[in-house]
Amino acid sequence: MVQELEKVVVKFAGDSGDGMQLTGSQFTNTSALMGNDLSTFPDFPAEIRAPAGTYAGVSGFQVQIGNTEINTPGDEVDVLVAMNPAALKVNLHSLKKGGIIIADSDGFDPKNLNKINLSSNPIEDDTLSEYKLIKAPITSLTKKSIEGLGLDTKSQARCKNMFSLGVMYWLFNRNIDSTVAFIDQKFKKDLQLGDANKKALFAGYHFGETIEATPSYTVKPAKIAAGKYRQITGNTALAWGLLAASEKTAKHLFFGSYPITPASDILHELSKYKYWDVKTFQAEDEIAAICSAIGASYAGDIGVTCTAGPGLSLKAEAMGLAIMTELPLVIIDVQRGGPSTGLPTKTEQADLLQALYGRHAESPLIVIAPNTASNCFDFAYMAVKLSIEHMTPVIILSDAYLANGSEPWKIPSVNNLPAIQIPIAKFDAENKYFPYERNVEKLSRYWAVPGTKGLEHRIGGLEKEDKTGSVSYDPVNHEKMIHIRAEKVARVAQYIPEQTVIGKEKSELLVVGWGGTYGALLTAVKELQLENESISLAHFNYLNPLPKNTAEVLGNFKKILVCELNTGQFAHYLRASFPQFKYEQYNKIQGLPFGVRELKEQIKKYLIK
Repeated sequence: MVQELEKVVVKFAGDSGDGMQLTGSQFTNTSALMGNDLSTFPDFPAEIRAPAGTYAGVSGFQVQIGNTEINTPGDEVDVLVAMNPAALKVNLHSLKKGGIIIADSDGFDPKNLNKINLSSNPIEDDTLSEYKLIKAPITSLTKKSIEGLGLDTKSQARCKNMFSLGVMYWLFNRNIDSTVAFIDQKFKKDLQLGDANKKALFAGYHFGETIEATPSYTVKPAKIAAGKYRQITGNTALAWGLLAASEKTAKHLFFGSYPITPASDILHELSKYKYWDVKTFQAEDEIAAICSAIGASYAGDIGVTCTAGPGLSLKAEAMGLAIMTELPLVIIDVQRGGPSTGLPTKTEQADLLQALYGRHAESPLIVIAPNTASNCFDFAYMAVKLSIEHMTPVIILSDAYLANGSEPWKIPSVNNLPAIQIPIAKFDAENKYFPYERNVEKLSRYWAVPGTKGLEHRIGGLEKEDKTGSVSYDPVNHEKMIHIRAEKVARVAQYIPEQTVIGKEKSELLVVGWGGTYGALLTAVKELQLENESISLAHFNYLNPLPKNTAEVLGNFKKILVCELNTGQFAHYLRASFPQFKYEQYNKIQGLPFGVRELKEQIKKYLIK
């Protein structure tokens, strides 16, 4: 018997060496190929090589698939695959009552139980009586399915993730062919290991057919706009948005970066495109990374650097140099939990004030934030556009949730992307070139590429004289230049979209968010709207400058609730910018994204006040 579901949440959890990320990714890709809408949440352990079988070593991958619009990886899990006791204990709280647990009974041995101080085996006592428990000797069945292939015991055990994936493919009527093709490609140089993984995959699928405790399920394709789609993560989308901007402008892309979690995948992705004349430079430190990118911008390339919160701090002085020289520069900050090393694999939104103000002296720049994994592409492209057209640095505030999460992405045509106008330096009527001569409307200077005859000029970190660009210590000129640079950024508000509202333009409560919290906030607000609550959502992507109609939007509501994954940084910013309004806050700083249910509970408190 096959039961049809509208949507379902699945989580794969095990030790960091159990291949749960790969398993989850394959289940996700297969579901995307079958036409489901989806959203994922990979949950990595923070410690490198944490002891096997311990809480610190648990790695998880959660995905929600559906035949309807999916904006979050889900609050409660319907099916949990647990490879050991630690994985079960860490994730049991998120499994809904009556949900399915598929446990590798081989992993629930006395050794693993002792590692987390369990005196009794939860899959043998009545601990899990509220759930549908399927005890499967996954490890031993995996070894049995591939015996005779000549693999050592360790290599045999490492195929158990494919066995568990096979079980899930049976449970949800997924097509197995795409994963077979993936295995053939991945192990084309090691056919023995490829055969072992395929045998384990099929063995898991056939084992599923023997399960009598539960029926199988199906989730039909979602109705989505026609077009060519692919699965994409936020980090990949950022990389591809930069590539698209390079293609659109016919300028080389230079990417200078120091590897740091969770931003490193952007460097890894861009390093694949040497044939597109993409130059990637793995620097010795964060300062060298940003300075190399500034040098590339000075030379006429698209200069980009990326980092996480700790690295953004180190780049601060060099950002001031880019602001002073008024060169285009894109700085990607994939935010993570802090301070210091903090929670390097977990998500947070606590770098906002650093992005806005975290530099010495008066040094404003543009700050934008994508809100989904797929529109990271759009905002990477927009960052290049704004940076070049206004000749100033742009910070992109992504986060770990967007970086590692994935969703279907409709592939755009580069021809349909907005044009990027390059402000090429030119001579005046008397064939003279002034490095700080400006566009009258935007106040941006023009881009002079070194080596161009007649455009020789001096540049550096010392204050410049207006128009001539000569070094100047004149106090009046310094004040003038400070105001010009600030006004240049402020005028960007005339070139970005106005702030939109989801729901009525005037109602009781406006929920406000920014960046990667969009999916959870959107789902919560829409569900409350269906309950006839007087509520709307304003989710911000442009943070500095704010959209020019921001005050008008805020003024249309009796109450404003700002929800963010920090202690209230955007709320503080709004209070400073628009003190005429009163702001309430809901904040979370746990290294976890918002859940829809928790948001609805909190929002309702303000609806009844």
